Amino acid sequence: MVYFTFLIIYFLAGLVIVIRLILYGMRPTKTLAWILVIFTIPVGGMLFYLLLGRNRRKNKLFQLKRTDEINTYLEKAESYYRPVQENEYQEHQKLIELITKNCGFSPSAGNELKLLKNGNATFRAIFESLKKAEHFIHLQYYIFENGILAEGLFELFEKKVKEGVQIRILYDGIGSLSLSKKYIKKLEDIGVEIYGFLPIKFGKFLSSLNYRNHRKIIVIDNKIAFTGGINVSDKYVTGDSDLGMWNDMHLQLEGPIIHSLQAIFVMDWYLVSNNENILNTSFFTSYKGIGTMTAQTVHSGPDEDFSSTQQMYFSLINEAKKYVYIANPYIIPGEAILEALKVAALSGVEVRLLLSEVSDNIIVRWCVRSYFEGLMEAGVKIYLFSNGFLHSKTIVADDTVSSVGTTNLDIRSFEQNYEVNVVIYDDSFAMELKNDFLSDCKQSVQLNYSTFVDRPWVEKLKEGAAKIFSPVL
Repeated sequence: MVYFTFLIIYFLAGLVIVIRLILYGMRPTKTLAWILVIFTIPVGGMLFYLLLGRNRRKNKLFQLKRTDEINTYLEKAESYYRPVQENEYQEHQKLIELITKNCGFSPSAGNELKLLKNGNATFRAIFESLKKAEHFIHLQYYIFENGILAEGLFELFEKKVKEGVQIRILYDGIGSLSLSKKYIKKLEDIGVEIYGFLPIKFGKFLSSLNYRNHRKIIVIDNKIAFTGGINVSDKYVTGDSDLGMWNDMHLQLEGPIIHSLQAIFVMDWYLVSNNENILNTSFFTSYKGIGTMTAQTVHSGPDEDFSSTQQMYFSLINEAKKYVYIANPYIIPGEAILEALKVAALSGVEVRLLLSEVSDNIIVRWCVRSYFEGLMEAGVKIYLFSNGFLHSKTIVADDTVSSVGTTNLDIRSFEQNYEVNVVIYDDSFAMELKNDFLSDCKQSVQLNYSTFVDRPWVEKLKEGAAKIFSPVL
């Protein structure tokens, strides 16, 4: 009798999930797959769906209250942009409009952006800027680990708090899981405000475990900011015993574009703290003659209407006329980006993908490689970087437009993570990024299609098996 009652309850719960699958517009193949999982794997299938399968764009993870204070804050941030002239960047007008409609951030002129390659250059610039802070430091990272960098930041923060500088730190609850409670307590004791984004909690385990804040942002006094792929981890400055030195790209930003990064940090901070004191517009700054570059901030998350970063990548690939070069460690592109890459290559656009030869996850490695044959068959050139672990997330096209940020070219970044990228509409910056990309290609091995097709069947089997997990990697 108890068993029969359980079956009835399980069937009814499964029926409710099926109705939600139909209502919230998943692809038919995906809907069918989840139905089969739910009804063929008792209990585990339903738990697996609750953890990984829900459509957050239709069933919002968070309902952020758009209070008058929030609207005023965002309007204030926008008002400090230096507008772009209507006749500028006509070749990228569709991309500009797409980002503006998706994210609410217009392109901003009058900026100075500096490309920072790898950890030593990045943290040297960050520490120098932090030392000059006078009013506030806002710092947000996916991975924040104990080590030399963390201790150096603590010593600096201790001095800055004594000088009256407000310091707020936001770290991801899973990405920074190894960050010790002792270190967090030390920060709190000296007066630093610090929160974890969606930390592991029993009551919210199923609803939040799979949705992570992958952003890396530092804003200092609204005068200088940093974003890109580099986390607070010693492997970026001293290397990793298994993978070697972690190679990555970061951005240093000055100018009105900073206000959009500040707004993103503020929204994330308000989400976890529910403290409206962060919505303080007193630190906004007018900029005159900072630089000549135009840039636009793109952000995305699982509770937004569209995958803005995915659409940004899609648009850049689709609009490229001569070439598009992409450096990214995790290329698990999904149907739309995969097709865009193939169409571009088949249309005569030079498409190059630069990835790391080694990987920090064996399943991810085989899953990434499962796409190589189809891409190379369409004419995409694939290079494997062997001088350490390549962790950069960059794209550059046609010597005119580029992007640096936190977004991997995978389904997780597009659908499940909170991400941020900066698109730069500047020829000189694009050329610098292009030349660096080509330099890295010279240190890499280009895959040969004929040789790769003849790889052992065991490797093909591993790739096919790993590809099954692509939606959650």
